Amino acid sequence: MRSACGLRLQPAGKSSMKLDRRTFLGLSAGAMISRARFLRAQVTRAEDADAAPTLREAGTPKGILAGTAVGRGILDDPAMAQLIVDQYNILVCENDMKWAATQPEQDRYDFTRADTVVAFAESHGQRVRGHNLCWHVDNPKWLTAALTPQNAATLLEDHVRTVAGHFAGKIQSWDVVNEAVLPEDGRNDGLRKSIWLQALGPEYLELAYRTAAAADPRARLTYNDYDLERDNPVHDRRRKYVLELLRWFRKKNIPLQALGIQSHLTASLVPATWKGLNHFLDEVHDLGLEVYITEMDVEDLELPGDIPTRDRLVAEMYRGYLEIVLHHPAVKAVLTWGFTDKYSWLNHVRHQRPDGLPKRPLPFDADLRPKAAFDAMIEALQKA
Repeated sequence: MRSACGLRLQPAGKSSMKLDRRTFLGLSAGAMISRARFLRAQVTRAEDADAAPTLREAGTPKGILAGTAVGRGILDDPAMAQLIVDQYNILVCENDMKWAATQPEQDRYDFTRADTVVAFAESHGQRVRGHNLCWHVDNPKWLTAALTPQNAATLLEDHVRTVAGHFAGKIQSWDVVNEAVLPEDGRNDGLRKSIWLQALGPEYLELAYRTAAAADPRARLTYNDYDLERDNPVHDRRRKYVLELLRWFRKKNIPLQALGIQSHLTASLVPATWKGLNHFLDEVHDLGLEVYITEMDVEDLELPGDIPTRDRLVAEMYRGYLEIVLHHPAVKAVLTWGFTDKYSWLNHVRHQRPDGLPKRPLPFDADLRPKAAFDAMIEALQKA
């Protein structure tokens, strides 16, 4: 089934979620309302052989995974769960695999929420990305209080081994270390002066990756970072140091199979250029690494409030960026950081628009209707 704007809804079956009567009656009132709205929308959808495919259908023939981040409670909403099943073939936990969630106390691990996402993905033939095993933020208070140069290696090794081992065989790729580069910290190697660097030096990177490789040999081990996309001095410098880091990995024979490029983009009235990114992707490919677009969304803070204009310019950013990166054979996955504007972190964490209007950075609006950004993603995937 497809909507007038091309969104395809697959019938319930092997690759779709089907709610039985008992499950439906047990839903909260809010979820029932959402489900009812979703079912009413289905009634109005007509068959259209010429409509666009789903994101997963557009990417599969090109060998490109289409995915989204899944936040807490998203899977409890039947309409959102159904859309995730229909559109995506790879999921990543927004927060539920980070250190604060998986090891809230030094002697206690909690995989409850992450296990729910993994089980959902497995039941619908979807893959899962792990995010993340080592970061300078989103750590529990006990870790920052207890960490010393004497115990840092043990704490890091134990956490990576336990978490990666718990999910072993179920993860397509792990963001083992996240955002280790920060040239503004002034080091010659460009590394961020994180709690791990200060406790262990650059060797913490090697320790984390070798431990992860031993705990889950099947996962593609990934280094994930941001601000690698645009043509400007800040991004130029970040690309330089990330490339140096990747070469250091290769020189030391540290297990690493992929680079994650977060791709938190900002739309503006001035067209973007991607010359530096093109060269960078060629260099990464030459190192034998795959590339995943891991956290894509498009900030609309600088755009006019008019929704059709705003959606058009956001879609142009999606289209232009993805057509550039998907030209490179190393790029194997495209994930957005969420899928509906309603729950985008940009509407809850970052600066708000001067006009107070909600931002519209993702392919589906707050009512789960596909936007121009969705069409742009489909077109880019088909051209890959």
